[in-house]
Amino acid sequence: MTLNKISIAEAMNKAKVALANDKTISTATKLAMELLITLMVILINRLHLNSSNSSKPPSSDPDRKKTTRQKSSKLKGGQNGHNGTTLVPLEDPDEVVNLTVDKKQLPFNGNYQTNGYIARQVVDIKISRFVTEYRAEILVDNNGLKYIAEFPINITRPIQYGSSVKAQVTYLSTYQLIPYSRLQEQFKNEYGIPISTGSICNFNSEAATIIKDLFEPSAKLALIRSAVANADETGINLDGKNIWLHNLSNDKWTWLEPNIKRGSEAMDEIGIIPAFNGVLCHDHWKPYFKYKCAHSLCNAHHLRELTFAFEEDGQEWANKMSLFLIDLNKEVHAADENKLSIEKAEQRKKEYQEILKAGKNECPEIIKAIGKRKAKQSKSRNLLERLSKYTDEVLLFMMESLVPFTNNQGERDIRMFKVQQKISGCFRSMEGAVNFCKIRSYLSTCNKHGVSATEALSLLFKRKIPDFIRKELDGS
Repeated sequence: MTLNKISIAEAMNKAKVALANDKTISTATKLAMELLITLMVILINRLHLNSSNSSKPPSSDPDRKKTTRQKSSKLKGGQNGHNGTTLVPLEDPDEVVNLTVDKKQLPFNGNYQTNGYIARQVVDIKISRFVTEYRAEILVDNNGLKYIAEFPINITRPIQYGSSVKAQVTYLSTYQLIPYSRLQEQFKNEYGIPISTGSICNFNSEAATIIKDLFEPSAKLALIRSAVANADETGINLDGKNIWLHNLSNDKWTWLEPNIKRGSEAMDEIGIIPAFNGVLCHDHWKPYFKYKCAHSLCNAHHLRELTFAFEEDGQEWANKMSLFLIDLNKEVHAADENKLSIEKAEQRKKEYQEILKAGKNECPEIIKAIGKRKAKQSKSRNLLERLSKYTDEVLLFMMESLVPFTNNQGERDIRMFKVQQKISGCFRSMEGAVNFCKIRSYLSTCNKHGVSATEALSLLFKRKIPDFIRKELDGS
């Protein structure tokens, strides 16, 4: 690691040696100086962290610059084979406007007959309030007794919001992340429908309650049964306090749930991972290893850490390992069934171990004198030991076609929560956070099955769910 062309590691080592050999200073002073050196190393390490060599987001990079792309030889616009989006004329337009020729502009005494027409269509949006009034008939017999027709079971008040209003509000607030005040303004000005923040909360709560009954059992069961699942977690703000959002998902199902705790106790409460027997993909967070399922580690995290080890600590083995993993991933994608043969996998595993062996010579373990606690290792050494200890978990993607190279699926499924936190700042209550997670889990899963968010919510408020959810629960 260097700063202004000065080797920080070399300077720190010289300072430590000089401090150890100086007999004129007291033990307390030495301890204080050692503490200061340790703090300086930590701060300098943080100074050099960015999105390319750590898990920090690109938005936190200092003086962030866009990557300069090389000019392509392709022409601008859609390329051959690209499925574009274009308007197609409809056979049954909602309104037809007939345009006639102004005969005053035609030559005099001509004999003109209609000979078809040329059609051009204009697509617009017509948004308006639609009120349905239900009138229950009242019959009175000779004795003055009244008999009133029954209203539909969901019509309980003199005036109430319909399912389409509830679906649209929930869609805009939870899926499009529009703040409540802006939703109120939109419904009042555009649709002529007054709506309170309490009603918006109630709609989201109603959706979450239906999801709990009709979707949650299917989602958890599907993930428990799945061959591969991606796990991730992130901190979210609950009224100024940090809590944890836990995610377990794959390419078909998503389950998101908040918890005040981060570790295995929270995962046990959620109840999916303890019963899961497939391959769990994650970023090497230790509580995941408590569970007896197979594990696969995210190589996107490894590549960033290897970049740091090479660029900041000058570790040549890290650069070789980074190139090896990238090349291996390409080879796996090009192989039959996206996995290597047993013989080829063994060969690649030996190459992997050779790089680690060279790394152990280049980045040796720091050993303290007998009787003292274990010496703190460098980040490069810790990475080296982790890659050595978890070789099978790092390379599992080359043997199992369903196992991904990275944990990007899990990270994508929680990414919108970061956006929500930037827009709204925090959740006001745990109930609100739980409701938000249930709705996002449902909409994410529906989207993965080709069901749009608006369609999914329209079904939900009619107490219906897409067929794929019911089939999962029935085991068909």
